[in-house]
Amino acid sequence: MSDFATETPLAGRGIVITRPAHQAQPLVEMIRAAGGHAILFPVLEILDADDLKPLNALIDRLEAFDLAIFISPNAVNRAMNLIAARRALPAKLRIAAIGRGSVKALGHFGVTEVIAPAQHFDSEALLALPPLQDVRGRRVVIFRGEGGRELLGDTLVARGACLEYAECYRRGKPNLDAAPLLKAWARNELHAIVVTSSEGLRNLFEMVGKLGQSWLRKTPLIVPHPRIAETARGLGLGNVVLTEAGDEGIVAGLCEYFGAAERK
Repeated sequence: MSDFATETPLAGRGIVITRPAHQAQPLVEMIRAAGGHAILFPVLEILDADDLKPLNALIDRLEAFDLAIFISPNAVNRAMNLIAARRALPAKLRIAAIGRGSVKALGHFGVTEVIAPAQHFDSEALLALPPLQDVRGRRVVIFRGEGGRELLGDTLVARGACLEYAECYRRGKPNLDAAPLLKAWARNELHAIVVTSSEGLRNLFEMVGKLGQSWLRKTPLIVPHPRIAETARGLGLGNVVLTEAGDEGIVAGLCEYFGAAERK
């Protein structure tokens, strides 16, 4: 393999990024740095909650809680901006988050002591940490989007916590024209698709229509969590590549996948 191929392992590869548009840029830059062509096709959009009054009322009584958990970077950014506009965080309030992106986002707001998993980055990993074991009588608030998984909250309640949800955004399906994506497939310019949520994958499947679904079944689907891989297989998508979490893990998985293909 040439030095150029080693330095740019994604050269000539068109990689679709399906993240919400405002969250895609770091991954775009990493793919470009590896020589790839990043194709943006957001399959989720992050919208304001329909009614912010309950969230603002909860923020006004944050002293009542012992622990605040942030589900995602979107939850951090939406909630912390509202909190900052109304008050300071209570000094005794402990903060937890699921993934590296959320921890990084909290750091932008000056929150540096965060309970978070060192790997796996899901509800199960957070629940396994010692601070979340004995929560009897503890008041816990989970900042999240509308809906979402119930595992984290249900488990904390089963462990004796007093739980409230603070829903600070909602997810929508963008009204995007899939024609450019279909044309890229037809021209053999689309070589892999990165999907970072099960909901986003279901949106993608609907958005590309019957023709796109036939191509989707043949295209490597790059996913950073087994739960998304399970959703993909449930949709009949068999070419699934499971990577480590985070942008670095996704790009490393892409490079490994295409590097192995080159070596065959």
